[in-house]
Parts: sequence; C-alpha cells; structure tokens
Amino acid sequence: MYNVKIEKECGCFKRSGMASVKTFENKDDALIEANGWAEEMNETFCRKHNFIVVEEGNDLLIKVEMN
Repeated sequence: MYNVKIEKECGCFKRSGMASVKTFENKDDALIEANGWAEEMNETFCRKHNFIVVEEGNDLLIKVEMN
C-alpha cells in the first residue's frame, strides 16, 4: 500500500476540500496522483507556497515550501 499525504495543510489546502491522505495499491498510481495534486496546487492556490512530491518509504509526501 502506498499513501499520498500532505505534509502541512496551508489555508488554501484547507479551503480546497481536498483529502489530506489517499491510499493506493501500487506505486505508479500513487505517483501519478501525488504529482497531479502538486501540479494542481501550484497552479491554482495563492502561490505563497510551492508544492513538491518527496518519496519516504511507502509514503509520497507533498511538501510545502515558501516561495
């Protein structure tokens, strides 16, 4: 099992209604979802933060960095 998780929930994320954790049977599906989330957040959120995907074991964390 692979989990896509949000490292820190910024205000934009909380208002978005997106789930903070999603579980997948295989790594490829989890990577596709994590990269899609990060791309969507980078394009549609307030742009105060930058979102990147980092692999940690069976978790794919979407980390939040200040722009």
